[in-house]
Amino acid sequence: MSHPIAPMILRGEVITDNLIEVGGRGGDLTFRTPDANRYIDRLPLGNPTKLADLYRLSFDDILDYAVALGERLTLDKNPYLQEACELSYLTAPTTPTIVKASYMGLQNLLRRDVISEMVESSVGIKYLEGWVRQQLLDGTELEVRCFGARTLHIVAGNAVALSLWTIIRNMVLRSDAIIKAPSNDPFTAAAIARTMVDMAPDHPLTRHLSVAYWKGGDQAFEERLYQPQNLEKIVAWGGFASIKHVTRYIQPGLELISLDPKRSASIIGQGVFDSEANMREAAVRLASDIGAINQKGCVCARTVYVQSGTDEQGLEKLNTFGGYVYDAMLGLPNSLSTAPKRYDQNLKAHVDALRLDDEWYKVIGGQSGEGAIICSQLPEAVPFSTLLDDRTANLVPVDCLDDMLDAVDAYTQTVGVYPESIKDELKDVLPLHGAQRIVSLGYAAAMKFAAPQDAIEPLRRMGKWVSNQIASPETTPAPWLRPSI
Repeated sequence: MSHPIAPMILRGEVITDNLIEVGGRGGDLTFRTPDANRYIDRLPLGNPTKLADLYRLSFDDILDYAVALGERLTLDKNPYLQEACELSYLTAPTTPTIVKASYMGLQNLLRRDVISEMVESSVGIKYLEGWVRQQLLDGTELEVRCFGARTLHIVAGNAVALSLWTIIRNMVLRSDAIIKAPSNDPFTAAAIARTMVDMAPDHPLTRHLSVAYWKGGDQAFEERLYQPQNLEKIVAWGGFASIKHVTRYIQPGLELISLDPKRSASIIGQGVFDSEANMREAAVRLASDIGAINQKGCVCARTVYVQSGTDEQGLEKLNTFGGYVYDAMLGLPNSLSTAPKRYDQNLKAHVDALRLDDEWYKVIGGQSGEGAIICSQLPEAVPFSTLLDDRTANLVPVDCLDDMLDAVDAYTQTVGVYPESIKDELKDVLPLHGAQRIVSLGYAAAMKFAAPQDAIEPLRRMGKWVSNQIASPETTPAPWLRPSI
């Protein structure tokens, strides 16, 4: 049986030569891809002056290109996406219905208004279009402009859209991008890039995108590529080990922008118990935050602090609510959540062990690997809270909102909050403990292009912010005219 090919896309050229076999993550698929070592001298842009062709494009030109690309990223009309989608059923950590829905949604990211909103809210379109001038207090005229950079992107494979996010960010910044495809999604970025080649092979935006796969940790390869003469920035998504590995190459002239793994949580105030309707609504919202993309995203809720009270009556309310959450999770649309592809056996062993300890924990579901809701019967998270995955969440009872701050630390990305009325009490305190994003419960997976990410603004960080000072003795005090002392 012939193994599928994940081609290399090298600045407008589709390469399928010098193939080597690679085992996909999880062992479900072996694929072939060009040996990146054979092309390492061609991967970097080389002379940074070659970025100049991007600066002959206006922002409207870039938007026109993006919209045209979006029209071609319709799943039922794009054979590259169709092939990538089918193959990703095997390599992706999520199930086929979730994968397919993700591919179907790609074109929505390329809307003119969505991209414009993202850029205006984070960078400011005028800073990408030219020098923006202001006069300082001492009379100096200061000009500032945001330039693109030669950038390597180590993309995560737990969400299909991440590759397209990366491509769009590089387009608007007028950057040169090398995307290292992940082993659990080696096909998506290449499929998008091949569509770009078919659409406009000689366009500067096509010519400044490369997609390649190489095994992470190939030190001989990476030591040649990860050098300041080749790259100015590395944007790395990944686990602790992979991010730690990349840091070994960071040096003056080569910056790391780390979008490393986080955990997310939820905080549910006592207002949830004001009515049956509130409990049902919050249960659906929480189920969505737990179950979205089968809890494979950093945004997904894992530990949930509920202001039910810790007395007997409070625990009864918590357990009832936990049952509602479990039922709601099973009823989520299959484009958002399904029974996990492969329930983690180590996690399952921990969950099953808790069933024997019903004095301290109530486990709802999980016998068939469909996911579970664990209701703590004491105000503490389960000892294995960092392992929660595959639609398995822990509800922890607390007496007051201050107790919920234990849910948040430096590893916390998203905190979903219900009811909305308690947000004002929390939104100025949670960031002090480490929270990076606060959302209305149920909207954790609704990431916004226009918002910061992981408490930074990646688009701003990916650019090079250059200043030009204009001064003369007639307008600005001159250093050389200072009086002697």
